[in-house]
Amino acid sequence: MDAAVRSEALPTARTAADRAFDALRTEIVEGELAPGAPLTEVEQAQRLGVSRTPVREAFARLIAAGLATERGPRTLVVSDIEPDDVSALFELRTALDEQAARIAARRVAHGGGPGGDARAGGDGARNAAGSRFAALATRFAAVDAATLSDDDPQRHDYYALVAEFDAALDESLTGSPYLAAAIASTRVHLARVRRLARADDERLAQSAAEHAAIARAIADGDPERAAAATRLHLHEALTSIHAHLPRRGAKNRETA
Repeated sequence: MDAAVRSEALPTARTAADRAFDALRTEIVEGELAPGAPLTEVEQAQRLGVSRTPVREAFARLIAAGLATERGPRTLVVSDIEPDDVSALFELRTALDEQAARIAARRVAHGGGPGGDARAGGDGARNAAGSRFAALATRFAAVDAATLSDDDPQRHDYYALVAEFDAALDESLTGSPYLAAAIASTRVHLARVRRLARADDERLAQSAAEHAAIARAIADGDPERAAAATRLHLHEALTSIHAHLPRRGAKNRETA
């Protein structure tokens, strides 16, 4: 499961509405609930084993997150994803991720503290951050089409590695909370687009190599190389997604 769709709340603190929202969000992101699929309170309440009130709250949160759309009175469906929507998402994500990569590389080059302040972090934090990204680069470089097992059609292991990279990047943004929040808000939609596009093993292997280049540039403390590698990765990802994303009205024939 993508990190973007995991709840951070402790199980004891999660309400029925939280559980309903998390379940529905995961199913939408992973394609189990396809674009245009109807969402009704009665059906989802029965299926999820909760009352209609938490489902109603979950629906409101899905609408706010852009994952569900109202189509007339009392009619809710899973939101469509159109090519123009994907292009707009990647315009924003490119700007955000390039800057995040620069900041992470600066932190390695100049210190481990927020904003790359050497006084706040020092050599120990710098070396730890650099070593973490270097290790990620090595693991990404080991991924190829042969390692993407056919018995994991959702490629959970691969996306778990991507989630580790995202977490490392997030830790580099402790001094940039607004940037971190903006990136987090796009991840659910990006994860959903990736799942709907159903990238093949060759593309995922290429993506792994691109992630390796980004991680290596950050580990080397090279901000502009990290930004350039990020820009290339997102360009290639967008090109692949446009080639594979089902068009409006087309049904996804692959099982989730």
